[in-house]
Amino acid sequence: MRWLLLSPTPLEAPFLQGEPFAFLGRRGLRGEGFLYLETGIGKVNAALTLAAWASRHPVERALLFGLAGAYPGSGLGVGEAVLVGEEVEADLGLRGGLEPLGFPALVLQGKPFYNRFPLDPGLTGELAQALGLKVAVGLTRDLVSESPEEAEALARRWGAQVESMEGAAFARACLALGVRGAELRAISNPAGVRDKGAWRVREAVEALEEAVKGILKE
Repeated sequence: MRWLLLSPTPLEAPFLQGEPFAFLGRRGLRGEGFLYLETGIGKVNAALTLAAWASRHPVERALLFGLAGAYPGSGLGVGEAVLVGEEVEADLGLRGGLEPLGFPALVLQGKPFYNRFPLDPGLTGELAQALGLKVAVGLTRDLVSESPEEAEALARRWGAQVESMEGAAFARACLALGVRGAELRAISNPAGVRDKGAWRVREAVEALEEAVKGILKE
């Protein structure tokens, strides 16, 4: 079964080899056992890329992978890879979410989803067991944390361990489209730390490479 792989930028996928092509003006690759798409940064780009591809091609399973920040108290170290089992869209609605407004973001078979969107639990569990990775709660915003204090407050409010700019949109799109989706993140920095001298991008990309290559063997 072929994988649809997606990452926000090509920085996160330098290890993938295949036949290049363009999709929505961004990089794509056709490789052995996978098709890869660069989505661009942010929620709209992630959801749009998946939906546009799925409208033209069957997608059985999809993996979003990329760099992320780790929240204080998460227990996740810089350079560590982790799977995300549930995503929180934290900038949708009020500070406490959409539910107080009474408008769900998505309704499936009568079940409302407000700000929390699960990735496919079976697929995520299989990958976690095969790769020996932890499963975390992700938090997504278009505006990332700009200080450790802001990061700590978000983590406490939503019970999250990982911060990104795309995860919740990908998870929600997978639910809406009926795609089995999983998310892989490697920690490049503590969330809220904007000094890139403290980031470890190379180590995080190496962790992504090891995990993605392991997934492609499954």
